[in-house]
Amino acid sequence: MKKFRKVLDGLSSSSPGGVASPSCGSAAGTPTAHAPTPQDIHVQETLVSENFQICKTVRHGFPYQPTCLAFDPVQKILAIGSRTGGIRILGRPGVDCYSQHESGAAVLQLQFLINEGALVTACADDTLHLWNLRQRRPAILHSLKFNRERITFCHLPFQSKWLYVGTERGNTHIVNIESFVLSGYVIMWNKAIELATKAHPGPVVHLSDSPKDEGKLLIGFESGTVVQWDLRAKKVDFRIYYDEAIHSVSWHHEGKQFMCSHSDGSLTMWNLRNTARPIQITYPHGKILKDGRKESCKPILKVEYKTSRNSSEPYVIFSGGLSYDKSGGRRPTLTIMHGKAITVLEMDHPIVEFLVLCDTPYSNEVQDPYAVVVLLEKDFIVVDLTQSNFPIFENPYPMDIHESPVTCTAYFAECPPDIIPILYSIGAKQKKTGYSHKEWPVSGGTWTLGSQTYPEIIVTGHADGTVKFWDASAITLQMLYKLKTSKVFEKPKAGEGRAGELVEEDPYAVQMVSWCPHSRLFCVVGISAHVILYRFSKHDANTQIVSLEVRLQFDSEDVISPSEAENNPCFSDPSSHSPQPPGSPGSGTQDSLPCLKVKSRPVRMPPGYQAEMVVQLQWVDGEPPQQITSLDINSAYGLLAFGNCNGLTVVDFLQKTILMCMGTLDLYGAADPYQRLTRSPRKNRQSTSDFCMRGLSHFYSDSKKRIRTSYQSLTELSDNQVSMDMEKSKSPTSVPYPSSLHYDPRSMPEPVASLRASHCSPVFYLLDNDHVNGHCTSPTSQPCSVGKPRITGVSEGPRLTRRGPGRPPFRKAQSAACMEISLPVSSHTEGGHASRRAMLQQLHGVSMYSHDEHHTTSYNWSERESRENSFSRSRSSSVSSIDRDTKESVTTLQFGESYGRKGDALPTACLWVGTSLGVVLLLPISIPTEEEERMEEPITMGPSGTVLMLKGSVLRFAFLDCGGALIQSPYEVWRDPNGPEDPDRPRRRKLINFSPSSSQEACGDGHLAVVCSEKQAKVILMPTQAVLFTHNITESSFLLRADVVSVCNSVCLACFCANGHIMTLSLPSLRPLMDINYLPLTDLRIARTFVFTNGGQALYLSSPTEIQRLTYSQEMTDNLQDMLGELFTPIETPEAQNKGFLKGFFGGNAQTFDREELFGEAAAGKASRSLAQHIPGPMGLENMKAAAGGVVGDLARARIALDQRGERLGELEERTALMMNSAETFSTHAHQVMLKHKDKKWYQL
Repeated sequence: MKKFRKVLDGLSSSSPGGVASPSCGSAAGTPTAHAPTPQDIHVQETLVSENFQICKTVRHGFPYQPTCLAFDPVQKILAIGSRTGGIRILGRPGVDCYSQHESGAAVLQLQFLINEGALVTACADDTLHLWNLRQRRPAILHSLKFNRERITFCHLPFQSKWLYVGTERGNTHIVNIESFVLSGYVIMWNKAIELATKAHPGPVVHLSDSPKDEGKLLIGFESGTVVQWDLRAKKVDFRIYYDEAIHSVSWHHEGKQFMCSHSDGSLTMWNLRNTARPIQITYPHGKILKDGRKESCKPILKVEYKTSRNSSEPYVIFSGGLSYDKSGGRRPTLTIMHGKAITVLEMDHPIVEFLVLCDTPYSNEVQDPYAVVVLLEKDFIVVDLTQSNFPIFENPYPMDIHESPVTCTAYFAECPPDIIPILYSIGAKQKKTGYSHKEWPVSGGTWTLGSQTYPEIIVTGHADGTVKFWDASAITLQMLYKLKTSKVFEKPKAGEGRAGELVEEDPYAVQMVSWCPHSRLFCVVGISAHVILYRFSKHDANTQIVSLEVRLQFDSEDVISPSEAENNPCFSDPSSHSPQPPGSPGSGTQDSLPCLKVKSRPVRMPPGYQAEMVVQLQWVDGEPPQQITSLDINSAYGLLAFGNCNGLTVVDFLQKTILMCMGTLDLYGAADPYQRLTRSPRKNRQSTSDFCMRGLSHFYSDSKKRIRTSYQSLTELSDNQVSMDMEKSKSPTSVPYPSSLHYDPRSMPEPVASLRASHCSPVFYLLDNDHVNGHCTSPTSQPCSVGKPRITGVSEGPRLTRRGPGRPPFRKAQSAACMEISLPVSSHTEGGHASRRAMLQQLHGVSMYSHDEHHTTSYNWSERESRENSFSRSRSSSVSSIDRDTKESVTTLQFGESYGRKGDALPTACLWVGTSLGVVLLLPISIPTEEEERMEEPITMGPSGTVLMLKGSVLRFAFLDCGGALIQSPYEVWRDPNGPEDPDRPRRRKLINFSPSSSQEACGDGHLAVVCSEKQAKVILMPTQAVLFTHNITESSFLLRADVVSVCNSVCLACFCANGHIMTLSLPSLRPLMDINYLPLTDLRIARTFVFTNGGQALYLSSPTEIQRLTYSQEMTDNLQDMLGELFTPIETPEAQNKGFLKGFFGGNAQTFDREELFGEAAAGKASRSLAQHIPGPMGLENMKAAAGGVVGDLARARIALDQRGERLGELEERTALMMNSAETFSTHAHQVMLKHKDKKWYQL
């Protein structure tokens, strides 16, 4: 036995980063004949650090806080800038690229170098950037930082390398795009206006060259002044003055007139022949009142003036301009004026910018517009101008992720191959109609399906109760199917029900989801403490939804608290767990009612996911149910389990009964590792309805319309508010509950004296292993009536402490639910603790309260152990410890084949339970094997007394066989519940069971259990329960997410830490493989939505409207270039229209305009160095074409060159043929003339 323990110690100490628990020696016990011992575990680990690398792959969704828009009419790609410094470049479906300015400054304006594969961005920090788009991931080539002036407007003429830059001071500078340096040519504001003008004209709001003459530059100032500047003569051609401020200017393609939009809602038309006054002033949405005054209108922020070949009437398109009287009740509008027809398109959100798409890039040709791209604050639409009713195009990009705020995410890789087509076929029937029949106009770039593709699905839950399934295969995102969970419930009437009191706007918000792609079972947890079970069917059905109501509320004995008396034995109140019928005195008027009302009538359900059962938690004693913090479902067992801070509920969804409903304390049976002592009499109960559902409602509560009215974080909380919530929650809130498990007095230990302490503080003790593994059976198999759980007998004996005399002192355990761990970036201040408490409260949906632990004990603790086990809490010792409560919540659940007890020889169905205090419990389940018995015979389950301990709240369970392969949970093969029945072949359940014994032979029975908490990870050998490896993942922070995933044909433990680190650990040795500081945690949106999946991928909600996907696999990082789309495609620039002789003679454009002669250094000199600073990029423009594109671009360019050569050869051949025909004709005519005059004399000619 000593030798066996030495082997265990050797295995444990070999784990890097930590030593196995001291209890592992005794926990190992004597292995069974078939169970493997630690010596038998030899796993060949193949993963090394070189297999891992963090890299962002693609970003989906609508650009958060958009600011500007640009379009390349030749390449047909579109760019969107944002307030956070992001650039989104879109082309055909699959061509979607996101880039970010390192400064994070807002993007003010975008300018494409048309058909050049480059983009200029002007940012709010007065910096210009040139981006190279000839590579799959755009990069900055040059930057130019203005030091003394603020940039307000930029203009880049087509096929020009000189960029005009207007500033806030009214000056216009010129930048060479190739070298990205300023020209010495400057148009000063005081030279542009008349000398007699006393006022400053204001910032430059418009710059454009005349379509008639490129040497004339039109400059618009905010005050209403418009100047045409002759670039050659360096003087003003004309000046226009208008009383109202100018917002935009648009030329007629002939260059003889232009249109301005103004702040009073007017449009003015100006002719170059007479610039003294406008030739036309219109107020499109303003009427003349009876007294002769005009209606006051809102500003017209932008106008586009376009001509068409098919109609003599031009298009005038503008945004804004509504009268103030009408605009109060109307939405933002886009107006399209075509001749006498005026069409007003109402938008759901404010318009940020719009662009009119035209066929030609030349400004001096007939524009012929065919679409309008409208960028809204929260949407992106394209209007078809070629049809009279102006329909919109169907958007191929997933721009509606934020249609309702995202509240949870799930990511499934390597799904069954048939699940995506069937979801798409069902979801296709949900699509809206009325879209334009033409192809999507933004069709630039190229994208091909990568070689490494497999089915991937992303599931998003939303605040309005909807759940969306997305096809995420091959780094794209496409909507598959939409499910509305609110249809299960009756619509609450005004002032009726408890849901309206708590979450008035979002009572159906989705808190978490659980999905089994193989069995197609889907489970949704809502914020109103409800769980909905869905089954998938290809057929519609009229179904009666089964509704179960659970009373999961227990008294405060669950709270861990010391006794006030030091010398008295600890006795607990025998009535603290006595059942209380729903109608007993003290209950509220609406107690024993759920928050929402399920539809009682049969409901017609379309094909797709159909609701089968709803389980709801009830109100108790005027207090709402606590949020559900954990969920798991298993189709093979037919069981559904969920838990919260009060306890655990297990539901048999095949028999539609509540199988178990227990408080967290009752789950321990006789193996409670904590000292639960008596409490003082309860104070007057305070209602906690104002904070009951804080966990998820913080995403969009506290300011009811925070998400909908502003782009704030989903989880903004102030420390003061958290402190107020903590103060509100300090009264005891638990109530007696009719427990469905009875207590066996024989399982109670002998009464002993309590541990003496010199200070009253919440100290937690871990019993030594001889007292941990007690066994408690429970007759919970009989079905409970709906809404009224069966009341079982309760022992009348007192609950006693569980420490016998002569035992060594108990070891103090760690508690993640009450530990105060400050964020790494902050110091250990009270504010930091409040932030930590708020974070944990929202992550786990449990109430956590501040504690005082300024205590000493009568035992000698080493300094290191004391430091490791002490809690960083508030040091105020004046508050009585009686008022400091910490409930133990169920934080994670996992069904699987395992060993419920040490002595088990064969694996059985088990439920693994993890709590917020770091405790792991096993509940063996006895399930009838025959299908007929399964539907009729009861299932038995109960606590086994097995207790394992970790630091911090338990986050994840996973199971490996003794060869290191991941063991999947058993599942039932999907069958359509509404499919046609075959009388000859009755349908039977087909179960797929991944038992540990079936996946290994050499090592015998047994398996490895991987358990990860916020601070620590352990690998445990089952059934001996020996701790093989332990690794302390973090000391200064805590984990937010942990998953066991498959990478490179192996498995590892992937972790995301609150300090922004992403880590991977090998399995089973828990050897660190990667630790990269990737993403500082700025808000809880990331914490709630970060998920890992197989294949080395992960995602999180980077903003309220965008999903960011990333990979931590080196293999995928290497192949990412092949998976991304090409932004630039070599296309020959269209030739300008050939004008007729008369048009060219009378229409101008006779002079050639050489900008190099005017703006070059030889003519204009150098600009002042202090005006702007040039920041070179990694490569210059001269290297851009050579370094861009890769093999695909080279092949495309070669193909185009061959085509051009072939065309030229064809033209040469045609010309040769014409010359031969002409020569033959000439020869024929010459021969005829010769014959005619052959016999004639010379004088006869």
